[in-house]
Amino acid sequence: MTYAELYRRSLQDPEAFWLEAAAGIDWVTPPTRAMHDDRAPLYDWFRDAEVNTCWNAVDRHVEAGRGDQVAIIHDSPITGTIRNLSYADLRDRVARLAGALRAQGIAKGDRVIIYMPMVPEALEAMLACARLGAVHSVVFGGFAAAELATRIDDARPKAIIAASCGIEPGRVVRYKPLLDGAIEAATHKPEFCVILQREQEVADLTPGRDLDWHGFQEGAAPAECVPVPGDHPAYILYTSGTTGQPKGVVRPTAGHLVALHWSMRNIYGVAPGEVFWAASDVGWVVGHSYICYGPLIHGNTTIVFEGKPVGTPDAGTFWRVIQDHKVASFFTAPTAFRAIKREDPEGRLIADYDLSSLRCLYLAGERADPDTVTWAGDKLGVPVIDHWWQTETGWAIAANPMGLDPLPVKIGSPSVPMPGYDVRILGEDGQPLPQGELGAIAVKLPLPPGTLATLWQAEERFVKSYLSTFPGHYETGDAGYIDEDGYLYIMARTDDVINVAGHRLSTGAMEEVLASHPDVGECAVIGVADPLKGQVPLGFVCLNKGVSRDPAELVAECVRLVRDRIGPVAAFRLAVVVERLPKTRSGKILRATMAKIADGAPWKMPATIDDPAILDEIAEALGTIGYPKAD
Repeated sequence: MTYAELYRRSLQDPEAFWLEAAAGIDWVTPPTRAMHDDRAPLYDWFRDAEVNTCWNAVDRHVEAGRGDQVAIIHDSPITGTIRNLSYADLRDRVARLAGALRAQGIAKGDRVIIYMPMVPEALEAMLACARLGAVHSVVFGGFAAAELATRIDDARPKAIIAASCGIEPGRVVRYKPLLDGAIEAATHKPEFCVILQREQEVADLTPGRDLDWHGFQEGAAPAECVPVPGDHPAYILYTSGTTGQPKGVVRPTAGHLVALHWSMRNIYGVAPGEVFWAASDVGWVVGHSYICYGPLIHGNTTIVFEGKPVGTPDAGTFWRVIQDHKVASFFTAPTAFRAIKREDPEGRLIADYDLSSLRCLYLAGERADPDTVTWAGDKLGVPVIDHWWQTETGWAIAANPMGLDPLPVKIGSPSVPMPGYDVRILGEDGQPLPQGELGAIAVKLPLPPGTLATLWQAEERFVKSYLSTFPGHYETGDAGYIDEDGYLYIMARTDDVINVAGHRLSTGAMEEVLASHPDVGECAVIGVADPLKGQVPLGFVCLNKGVSRDPAELVAECVRLVRDRIGPVAAFRLAVVVERLPKTRSGKILRATMAKIADGAPWKMPATIDDPAILDEIAEALGTIGYPKAD
């Protein structure tokens, strides 16, 4: 069946389409219906089924005779260690951990916060919760105490599972003091904490509250898999909220299983037994969907990578991992490739490794600029697939189905909507816009399985945040357009579409142009207030390693480039050369914060920022071109 036929069927007969996809899952009680719409505009998938996520991710592969297959490879260039866990090993470890948690009173429906670095034990903790029907909420390891405290108060966990530390290049990040500070600041107190002691930092345990990871499991009877209803929350994952209060995305169990299982073969093109690597973190949605659950549900080998794209030890570390573990399909963020490209512009390190196992590279997490996509494709010699999704959706809204019916790649586009996603481009009045016209991207309800059902204990906020702007649609918060072939283009967050003298312009289009300059390794464009035009664009550019240029000369070239490619309407006259861009720990550039600094508006230090000192550098660079402007 072609993509077009499959996609059409998913919209015209979602019931049959998703029940057929559900055949890939082991059910305790199979679903009799796929979609339940009695609470529209809130929808449930496979609500009348019973199932267990851990069984589908671990036990069934052992029962099928594949217990010796490697389930998890832990590759840690930071500690210089590599460790493999087979599916049989993983089942035994998870069952024992679940049994120890059960002995401490953890049961179906209880919440457990997980605060860990990139170690296999983080996945074991997630799976142990799933085994018991407990609802986990993974918080990125090393998150500030105040941010962790807000999540403790919102999720109200019975337990917290943490590590003593995380390890970054050149430093140890002590997690335990952050955890202690968060618990002290939170109104809600967990009944107990489980601490994985790492040799790089052995933490002091709080008597009566803290349990040692290994010690508390001694003598624990292994726990069996507990069936849960199809709409039971698999997990809560917090994403930033505009009010400062994080939003707890709720992922229902059954739809999560069905969608991720379907995506592994059809989108990522892997067969069970092959090695799949998502270079992300368990604290982000990519880590949930495609480090932990997706690959294991599908029977793949997954890689838990504790390192960075550059500096552990160099810009060739990704190629070493692909070679050593025979990675078939690789998924990372565009920002990782920009870092590699900036460090090794010619891609010389690639020649040192055998990448013959690699069939495809997938990019997501933020917009993949055409220059980075082209560079990666030229250097690696494999298809580079940009695809687009969100924490809220849990899997791709738009992609190129490489395992089903690969479509021609259009650089700059994440390709086409995936099954169940009826994507529309809407104007401010909520009406559909013509092909090629920039507007708000929305998805006609219902969303497909695997997407969020609500926000944790905040249904009214869920409706207001996502379903109110365009009634009958999910508002993505992104802006873009659809071309004559049905390909989607993501041009910016809705907030990043700037209005220059009445013209709605995409900052993403300007970034594409800047990134094409041979000396530019990375860039960002923001809109700043202007008394005459309302807003004007301002660019930030980082040079490739080894490039030494007069900043004024480079800026003049960048201005000419934008003028030539986009035209005078862009009013692009301002740019500044900086050493680095402020980013979240997941690699997203903090454009909104940069814009507030430039405008002299109040701003708050983002909780997810990778290095707060960068914002001082940005403010200093803005000062050299007269920003913020004096009243």
